[in-house]
Amino acid sequence: MMKNDAGISKEALTGSLKDYRAPTGLDLIGRTDAFFGWQDERRRQSVWPYARTISSPPAANCEAVSDSNETLSGVNFGSQDYMSLSSHPKVKQAAIDAIGRFGVHSAGSAALLGNTALSRELERSLSEFVGGREIVLYPTGWAAGYGSIQGLVRPKDHIVMDILAHSCLQEGAKAATANVHFNRHLDLGSVKGKLQRIRQQDSKNAILVVTESLFSMHSNTPDLKALRELCDRYSAVLLVDCAHDLGCMGENGLGQLEAQDMLEGADIIIGSFSKSFASNGGFVAVKTRAAAEYLRYYSATTTFSNAMSPAQAAAVLSAIEIIRSQEGKKLRRALLSNILKLRTDLSRAGQEVLGVASPIVPVHVGDEARGRIISREMSAIGAIANLVEYPAVPLGQSRFRLQVMAQHTDSDIETIVTAFRNCMDNTAASDGTNKLAADLNAKNRGVSAA
Repeated sequence: MMKNDAGISKEALTGSLKDYRAPTGLDLIGRTDAFFGWQDERRRQSVWPYARTISSPPAANCEAVSDSNETLSGVNFGSQDYMSLSSHPKVKQAAIDAIGRFGVHSAGSAALLGNTALSRELERSLSEFVGGREIVLYPTGWAAGYGSIQGLVRPKDHIVMDILAHSCLQEGAKAATANVHFNRHLDLGSVKGKLQRIRQQDSKNAILVVTESLFSMHSNTPDLKALRELCDRYSAVLLVDCAHDLGCMGENGLGQLEAQDMLEGADIIIGSFSKSFASNGGFVAVKTRAAAEYLRYYSATTTFSNAMSPAQAAAVLSAIEIIRSQEGKKLRRALLSNILKLRTDLSRAGQEVLGVASPIVPVHVGDEARGRIISREMSAIGAIANLVEYPAVPLGQSRFRLQVMAQHTDSDIETIVTAFRNCMDNTAASDGTNKLAADLNAKNRGVSAA
């Protein structure tokens, strides 16, 4: 087994998840062995950076256990608790009080006795937050994204979707219609071309244009007003998934919808509670009661899933109250200050920082092999961050997705910057690592077409 200068086998530094996405053969279970063999080799070499288990709150500093049972501790830039509300005393107490009043389980779908008084209160609070829209709650943010499309779009309809839209949106689209048209990322000309061609052939059926307000792998944003204009021109409906900026960005916490004056311009708004609202769950916001009621009974991921638990609903309610208060504004300002400091310090340290200022700070690495070694070394020195590699991002463009919290201190930021710079410098000095990275790219180019 060939090893490089870092003592890691070539097998652990080559290959990708895409290689095992579509196994074939009669043995439905046994054909998973190849993936496990590759994964386990990476696990043995400590370059499998996924499935870590946290053993403390997801705070700015935390403790965790790796997938191979190695203990990790240190500064945490791998959790998406952007507003640092998951351990807020008021949020925790709200969840405790809800358990005392309602128990721990919803015990039914929202259509069949699963809601509590807290669910109804949460719908009203969210409606006020997003400008008076009708709200439909979902058990997860993924379910909200999937269900919003699957629940409204029918087989003869069309979907024009950014090629980098989240999995939940893509899977919802595939479940709804075969007429899915992917536009180039943030390319208005591509969107226009798709809409023109659809309307030339079909003037009777609906078109849904799907985008995100903040794309989490690149930290970039669409021109929402320009998309609105295109939707108006071609009689299309605009859906905006606001998972990563709602609650944590903007003076009032409304993210890019607020920054671009598009709160009213989006026809359908998707939100996730798992980033800024200290809980699992999500919601769809629409402009009419009719659309909301239709989703409640035709959107499978709410109709046929248990409703949010009472504790989850209570936690989100408390989080919204904080987000809309002066404390929330203070937390967003602290978060933005941390974001700007991290981006500035990384750039000064010679690192390539991608996208625009947001709680997600992607730092370009490049070669997948190098990224895996850096991830191992950072964990070993107490710097916890998430590696993103092909096929989640383009081949040869692996990166670390640093996720910033309001609770991070200047010292936390300086620690992660120093750790990242030192690990980048150490791997750059390894000719063996660079050779294996080149081998990885050559191996995967033959299967890189999505």
